[in-house]
Amino acid sequence: MKEKVVIVIFVMCLIAVSGCVNQPIQLDGVEINEYQGQKLSSVNDFMENSIEGPQHVPIENYKLEITGLVGNPQSLTYGEVLNRQKYSKVTTLYCVEGWSATIFWEGVLVKDLLYEAFPTSEANTVIFHAYDGYTTSLPLDYILDNDIMLAYRMNNVTLPPERGYPFQLVAEDKWGYKWIKWVTKIELGNDPEYKGYWESRGYNNDGDVNGPIFE
Repeated sequence: MKEKVVIVIFVMCLIAVSGCVNQPIQLDGVEINEYQGQKLSSVNDFMENSIEGPQHVPIENYKLEITGLVGNPQSLTYGEVLNRQKYSKVTTLYCVEGWSATIFWEGVLVKDLLYEAFPTSEANTVIFHAYDGYTTSLPLDYILDNDIMLAYRMNNVTLPPERGYPFQLVAEDKWGYKWIKWVTKIELGNDPEYKGYWESRGYNNDGDVNGPIFE
């Protein structure tokens, strides 16, 4: 009997170490579970699949850089980004691993930030860079023609580090690998074939949820 107990404890420890046992994420408030009658997923309903694990960005030194093919490069503090007009929407993230999460997101529109930077006529691609080195790209037209958000709140609480604090891209109608977290730089380029981290490893560069997952 004692041997069985020891085995069970050992297996539980292995599971915990492997990350299969998820600890509740610490939040700065109480998250809502529905919005205008629509049921919401929880902050804890996401799978951890980032390339370097959750990042802890030192906000006191943080700058959001908007660079590349722009006439007016930007370097914005966290507070300066938040000082812009707020946008909110319930949007679902669909992961290629087979799970999804429907969240009430709050943030600023990426196109509002880009307008201030004045993209040049040669720009056609927006490349997003993350604190952990992750990158992904989207067509400039997709950003300008849609209300694509750089979110800083979810379900009425500040994004925790596990979910991308200070900013996560809400890439509506795109697979989850386009929803880059811990955004530090937005770069305007002229290479529509630019491939980010997962796209360079075979994932479809368009990332449309109604399209193929792989190239």
